[in-house]
Amino acid sequence: MSEARTRLLNTATGLFYVEGIRAVGVDRVIAEAQVTRATLYRHFPSKDDLIVAYLTQAGEAIRAQVTAARAEDATPDDIIRAVSRSIADDIQSAGFRGCAFLNAAAEYPDPAFAVHQAVLTHRQWFLETMTELFTDLGKIDAEPAARHFVMLRDGAMAAGCLTDPKPVCETFLRGVEGLLTYRSREP
Repeated sequence: MSEARTRLLNTATGLFYVEGIRAVGVDRVIAEAQVTRATLYRHFPSKDDLIVAYLTQAGEAIRAQVTAARAEDATPDDIIRAVSRSIADDIQSAGFRGCAFLNAAAEYPDPAFAVHQAVLTHRQWFLETMTELFTDLGKIDAEPAARHFVMLRDGAMAAGCLTDPKPVCETFLRGVEGLLTYRSREP
């Protein structure tokens, strides 16, 4: 990745996440990244391409967290707990403004838009990944458990930027423990 592309993507990422995607125009990204308009469009043919790259980068960070949790020599329950803790840590981090994907979906609700498609692609990957992790527990209801986990996560992401994130994260982690306890019972 070229230095200019990296600078553009990092600038857009910061601005889109903090201020909102539609609120930030390409002129602002160009000015703050200190590149020319031609440079922006050489790397990102449209603003939508820049937004998709921003979401792709956000998705890669989440994939890295899941990969790190899986790399530990841990039980399936502990891997799910590690993923949950990384989510709680993100929610409690400085400058947390919610889930980049949920925020993007709210700004681009039309499923025909490339931005919305990028959100759906990421969410499908996350649901499939959580389904795999719950399947590793050896239970037959892994997909409903994964959907429940994703809903808990979505709620925590939304609430975590609206109020004190500490009790939100405590509630989220308690909910995950409840899922693991329930899912650990024999069918």
